[in-house]
Amino acid sequence: MDNVTGMNMKQLRLRVKLRTVDVASRIGVAESSVRNWEKGRTIPTLSIDKTAALCQLYQCSIAELAQAVRESIAQGDGETAEGLD
Repeated sequence: MDNVTGMNMKQLRLRVKLRTVDVASRIGVAESSVRNWEKGRTIPTLSIDKTAALCQLYQCSIAELAQAVRESIAQGDGETAEGLD
């Protein structure tokens, strides 16, 4: 896996050259959910299977995904990052 330190959710997606609609269709969520994660409005609340699929798509570990969620929240207008530890 590549070094994804300091990346937010959108950067993870762009790094693997996917569109929001691609991510949404591959893990079975609405495209608006992916956009909201990237803008830090909401945090992903996915089943373990979907979380694993998202990590595989983004080519990152669960810890790196959690950090990207924190980065998105810090940069966006969303909720707190509580519950991600």
